[in-house]
Amino acid sequence: MPHPLIPDLRTLASQVAASAGFQVCGVQLLSHRIPMTLQVQLRLADGGDVNLDDCASFSGLLDAALEAGELLQEAYVLEISSPGIGEELSEDRDFRSFRGFPVEVRYTDARTGTEARREGLLLERDATTVHLNVRGRTVRLPRSDVLTVRLVAPTEG
Repeated sequence: MPHPLIPDLRTLASQVAASAGFQVCGVQLLSHRIPMTLQVQLRLADGGDVNLDDCASFSGLLDAALEAGELLQEAYVLEISSPGIGEELSEDRDFRSFRGFPVEVRYTDARTGTEARREGLLLERDATTVHLNVRGRTVRLPRSDVLTVRLVAPTEG
């Protein structure tokens, strides 16, 4: 169950990010850690990747906003990063940016009605289909059957 402060923290982080030319991709509050850890994933507003300097500058801005907003009453560690590998693709921009990257697609198999997984290189996603290159062959999965598309680490072979 997500922490009840997540919506407020996401709103604050998104406001700070928008004013600085960034976009928030994810917010997690790990309250089981001592001190608790607030993790914020960030990308450039135009969809580009952030670098270490971007993360450091945003960290200072968000930290100041968190202190002023008094949302977190306890000590915390602030971690800023890019979404990186393992990111779930959802927007059209994601599918364009990661064309040719290895992905895992979870989908409902139309024949069996059960959940299945397929790995391959992302070719494209259009209005009706997700296209993958699986060992040199194009595999087309109906978009309506696709549950998730997630970046994965490349496999050797």
